[in-house]
Amino acid sequence: MTPSDRRLLLFDIDGTLITSGGAGEQALKDAMGARFGVVEDLKGVSLAGSTDANIAMQLLCRHGLEASPENIAALLDEYLSHLPVRMGQRNGFLMPGILPLLEELHWRPDAVLALLTGNVERGAKIKLTHYGVWHFFEFGAYADDHHDRNELGKFARARALERHGEEFDPVRIYVIGDTPRDIECGRAIGARTVAIATGQFGSEELAAHRPDFLFEDLSDTVAVVKALME
Repeated sequence: MTPSDRRLLLFDIDGTLITSGGAGEQALKDAMGARFGVVEDLKGVSLAGSTDANIAMQLLCRHGLEASPENIAALLDEYLSHLPVRMGQRNGFLMPGILPLLEELHWRPDAVLALLTGNVERGAKIKLTHYGVWHFFEFGAYADDHHDRNELGKFARARALERHGEEFDPVRIYVIGDTPRDIECGRAIGARTVAIATGQFGSEELAAHRPDFLFEDLSDTVAVVKALME
């Protein structure tokens, strides 16, 4: 295996790998009530493709609370305390084709599986462990790293270099997600972008952002692996 053969595959979580059935949203509402004593309905809050840190800032500001690092950390800590309970109460699931795709890619020496997600790392682990797929991913770039999603690709590349001893060329990096923001953050590092219409955005909406690849879902393992690895 030569360095030029490897692909760095960076997966989003919510809407791409899983749907939590609204568990994350409910945990955020719980957290705002428990920590700050306010009733939150999340209406008008930009969630899709945002980082947890950015969402926390939005929630604090809309209630006239200071979006200080201390308040953001307090809100996210509270959110994480409610998330496991809410995961068990909601009817979430793995998106179509995810398990066979991850099983296929996991055993390929030319595929490096990692996460690029707006979740904080602990939240990502809670969600993916619940659905039994956390172990497929070597590392990730998370909201802990930066509140701006477009900055996360740099962290993913740095961790790939640290673990594999090679600088992945952007043409060998694939950012896989379900929102225009995933496409945008892939472009921020010059990566190839793979849009999946399993979240809030349909294929026509995603196509308008001109991803390199577009799938309705990831259920055709052969076609997806061909797009990612050839």
